[in-house]
Amino acid sequence: MSKTQTRADASYYTNYGGHPPQTDLLTDRAIVTEAYTVIPRGVLRDIVTSVFPEWTGTRAWVLNRPVAGGSTTFAQSIVEVAPGGGSENPEPQAEVQSFLFVVSGSLTVTIDGTAHTLEEGGFAYVPAGTQWQAHNNGVEVATFHWIRKRYEVLAGVAAPAPVVGNERDIEPGAMPETEGKWRTTRMLDPQDVAFDFGVNIVTFEPGASIPFAETHVMEHGLYVLEGKAVYRLNADWVEVEAGDYMSLRAFCPQACYAGGPSNFRYLLYKDQNRQIAL
Repeated sequence: MSKTQTRADASYYTNYGGHPPQTDLLTDRAIVTEAYTVIPRGVLRDIVTSVFPEWTGTRAWVLNRPVAGGSTTFAQSIVEVAPGGGSENPEPQAEVQSFLFVVSGSLTVTIDGTAHTLEEGGFAYVPAGTQWQAHNNGVEVATFHWIRKRYEVLAGVAAPAPVVGNERDIEPGAMPETEGKWRTTRMLDPQDVAFDFGVNIVTFEPGASIPFAETHVMEHGLYVLEGKAVYRLNADWVEVEAGDYMSLRAFCPQACYAGGPSNFRYLLYKDQNRQIAL
């Protein structure tokens, strides 16, 4: 672990809502192309929130959904739950699995009758077909990312069990030949083929980079937790900062330079561990 690497002081951007004044310029950094989408934090306003059925005291910003010409494997939302709010029946589709990652406040997630309190940095993987509930039993708003994906059954392999933890308790793995300046915290085991997607936190120290254009079949959802960077998306260089979100289609070339002065960190979804269905 490098001298500048700490897990205890990790921060997670959560300043959403409100409404811009009439004096603001219309121009922003939102981009939608056939290869990628960028949703900057400045557009996550009150006027674009959704209310989910079976939830109380809750609002959400839907960041990604399967859409023609876009990502197809997953949905991702930022969800705010007021004190006393939550759901006894959060998932409407039995074949859909969930991953929750808490970025502020405290969320109590009950999975098959066992309650888990997730603080900032806490996560829970909920297998498809599982009975689960989520409630804010605290005194502050709880904010979490909710990733949903239809589970792809693998013949001869049992579905994964629930996973609960906190990213701050996981030792990040350094990328080769980077002196630990580019590292990945894996919250689900990528070698376990029972999982058909992965969720990681990727950290770059100032000046670190992805030094080649990654071009691969996995779709990505990237939410910037901290810092800023210049990201290469397809043929474009795009500036991103904490609170921004990127959705990358399969085979979208991607790379980045971390800008500093703080670390650049993002929450990363990717589909994996399955053969291509033809």
